[in-house]
Amino acid sequence: MHDHSVRSLMLASVITGLFCFQASAQEKSNSKTAAQPDASAGLMQKGKTPDYPRRNMSPSYEVDPAWPQKPNGFQWAAMPGIAVDDKDQIWIFTRSTPPIQVYTPEGKLVRAWGDKTIGSAHHIKIDHEGNVWVADIGFHIIRKFNPYGEILLTIGTPGVPGEDETHMDKPTDMAIAPNGDVFVSDGYGNNRVVHFDATGKFIKAWGQMGTGPDQFSLPHAIAMDSKGRLYVADRNNVRVQVYNQEGKLLDSWSDVIVPWGFWVTPKDEVWVCGPSPMPWREDPAYPGAPLSCPPRDQLVMKFDTSGRVRQLWTIPKGEDGKEKPGDVNWLHAVALDSKGNMYLGDIIGKRAQKFVRSPEPK
Repeated sequence: MHDHSVRSLMLASVITGLFCFQASAQEKSNSKTAAQPDASAGLMQKGKTPDYPRRNMSPSYEVDPAWPQKPNGFQWAAMPGIAVDDKDQIWIFTRSTPPIQVYTPEGKLVRAWGDKTIGSAHHIKIDHEGNVWVADIGFHIIRKFNPYGEILLTIGTPGVPGEDETHMDKPTDMAIAPNGDVFVSDGYGNNRVVHFDATGKFIKAWGQMGTGPDQFSLPHAIAMDSKGRLYVADRNNVRVQVYNQEGKLLDSWSDVIVPWGFWVTPKDEVWVCGPSPMPWREDPAYPGAPLSCPPRDQLVMKFDTSGRVRQLWTIPKGEDGKEKPGDVNWLHAVALDSKGNMYLGDIIGKRAQKFVRSPEPK
């Protein structure tokens, strides 16, 4: 067979194969097209929409606008501190007079005191014996009172800031161990945690200004769980730092919330209040203020001790000077009673509010 005959046969074979391939592809395409519903022919069918159970499975909270029944002569200002004792009495700490006020869950005043013994309020704690501890950023001290306002212990040098064994600079909070030892977040002026014994004697301190793993940028609150672990609100670094009592860093919960305040329940639920992470910004109304002034939103989060978020609740941020019941504005403090009701204190809103937890689903 001549070469040109071979080439002709090969070309014919290729052309025949190409036609067969195109025919097969067209057949498959037509088959796929035929399988699609034709909207114009009315062949589309709707899936069912079930009758979903109308049950609120997540906890929610409603503000009690009648709480508390503050006496007419009492004034509130910024409300940085709030705590609940073992009788479910609510202790509020305000930058006004009287600075400490105690209310029942129903909102009735129990007692008030502190006009002559407190400079400027920050956080407040109730220890295992019912004593009242305050972080006083005006006098640069931590003070321990009995429930009626008698001074039992002063840590630091009243009215004199510093950074040594007997001086602090605007300390922000304290955590009290069962043996009476005190751990202080010291605070606005200094960036350290200070450990004192039950008599107020200096034991040790750790931390300094910075962004590293063993540094702080405004340790704004401190709390302790039942195992003795310490939680530090490293506010400007947008993290919660977890330590043992020797100052060893155990864990770091970063980039979840800008922490302003803590509350640890008997079940070791670690509640944190503050705004969501945000960049630094300079607001002309608050020059030189720390991170999140003003906050862009307001959150309360519940963590377990491993750092896992177990619950999140967002709250409307109030407009300055126009806050409505249920709004918060610069949320600073959180506390819960034995029924799960929540008490919040804010700075610009200048008030404490009670939020009633919804009943459990049945």
